[in-house]
Order: sequence, then C-alpha cells, then structure tokens
Amino acid sequence: MGIKQSQIIKGTVAISISAILWGFDGVVLTPRLFNLNVSYVVFMLHLLPFLVMNLFLFKQYKQMKTFVRQDYLTFAMVALFGGGIGTMAIVKALFLVNFQQLSVVVLLQKLQPIFAIILARILLKEKIRKGFGLWAGVAIVASYFLTFGLSLPKLDSGSRTIEAALYALLAAFSFGSSTVFSKKILLNHNFVTATFFRYMFTTIFMLMFIVIGGYYSEFYKTSPTNWAFFAIIGISTGSGAIFIYYYGLRRVKAIVATMSELLFPISAIIFDYFINDSILSYTQLISAAVMVFALIRLNAKKL
Repeated sequence: MGIKQSQIIKGTVAISISAILWGFDGVVLTPRLFNLNVSYVVFMLHLLPFLVMNLFLFKQYKQMKTFVRQDYLTFAMVALFGGGIGTMAIVKALFLVNFQQLSVVVLLQKLQPIFAIILARILLKEKIRKGFGLWAGVAIVASYFLTFGLSLPKLDSGSRTIEAALYALLAAFSFGSSTVFSKKILLNHNFVTATFFRYMFTTIFMLMFIVIGGYYSEFYKTSPTNWAFFAIIGISTGSGAIFIYYYGLRRVKAIVATMSELLFPISAIIFDYFINDSILSYTQLISAAVMVFALIRLNAKKL
C-alpha cells in the first residue's frame, strides 16, 4: 500500500468516525436541549469547547502572525456557515420535529454534497463529473418523498414538517459551503489550527448574535441536565468530532469527504430506531435509499 493510499484511507476512516458521532448527536444529544433558545444552544456548544481548548492549545494564537487577509476571510466563512447558520438551522429543525422522525431531518441535511460539489468547482476548481445534473435531480426528488411520503404537503395542518425540512435544507447548503471553505483552510494550516480558530470565530459571531438578540437571559434557564449535555456534546460530538474530521479532511478531497459523511444519516436512522423507537415508512426508507444512492453516484469516478 502506497503512502498516498494509506493517507486517503486514514482520512476516510477519520471522517466516517466523525460522521457517526454527529449522527448520534443529532438523534440522542442535541434534541435534549429543546427547552433552550436555538442561538444560545449553538453559542454554548462552541464557547465551552473553545474554553477547554485554550487550556491546551493557547499557543495557537501565535499562528495568527502568519495569517493573511484570505485566511481571516476563509475562517470567517467557515464559522458563519458551518458554525453559525448551519448549526442553528439543523438544531432548529431537530427541535421543530419534537423527537418525531429525527432521522428525516438528518437525511435532508445530507443533501449538502450537491452544494459542496458546486462550490468545490467554483472555489477549489475541482471538476464536476458528467451526470451531476441527473443524480442531483434524483436526490432532490427522493428528498421530497422522504419528507412527505406519497402525500401532498399539508400547509394548513399545523404540522411543522415543511418548516423543519426548509431549515434542514438551509443546513445542507451551509455545511456544504463549510466543507469547501474548510478544505481551503487545510491547504495552508493543520487540523489543530483549523479546529481552534473555527471555534474561536464561531464563538465570537454567536456572542454578537446573542447580545444583539438579547438571548443571554437563557443562561439562567439552563438546568443541570442541560449543562451535562453541553459538556458531553462539547467534548465528544462537538470539538472531538471536529478534530477527527479535520484530521481526515486534510488527507482527502472535499468530494471524498462528502461521501464519507453519508454515514451521518445512516447512523442517525439506526440510532433513531434503537433510542427513540422511531422508524421510517416503507416509502421513506426507499426514498432514503434512492437519495443516498444518488449522492454516491454524484461522487462516482465514472458516471
């Protein structure tokens, strides 16, 4: 096995592990914080891990001396899309479904390869393979049936399905963007630096959002159970998973990363079944399978 192939395997395994951790988080951990404001939750999920990082990685601040303007801009984009908008959108979607069909929200969010591939072409000059339009279309159609089954959307039923689906799609766009911007960062910086400053920039952005929105009062509503989940998420599926993800992302192309991340929705379906006793209908399962297959075909070497 060549060195290059070994690095690709290590990168793929690392991203796969982080994806499974995120699947566990989306179904088991983050939904348990539903009693708190979404933006406050996202702020705390970045602030606490960042404070812990400062105990061990404070020397990373010296790296700022090597930053050029493009570095600051790229870190800001990762924080804005991946840390801020994307995380708020997926957390909001998870809260809206009230522990019902959490895996549907996670699956919809995984349409992000479509956005990642387009942005990778624009920003990283990675080629879009033949057949992209066809399989992207199949994935989008399948996502509709995954969400609504064989029924038409009921706009007046009081259901929050449509709202949750839209938030999940916003998360897909945001995380897809973040994947590509993160790849740009890793061209010049190691995964430790990338993780540290992603959390720093996101914490700053979310603090501004919290102050402007007046959500800081949520601190007094945070229960001991909430603090426990914040700690667990911050160490494991939060910063821990991000460290592993960036370690892997540095070793593979952005397109390969999106493939490995498909373990996120697959693990979410499994966790949702065993933890919440929730199972997709036959139509949804078929739609999920078609959507995942289409996303795999988007990244196939030959179409």
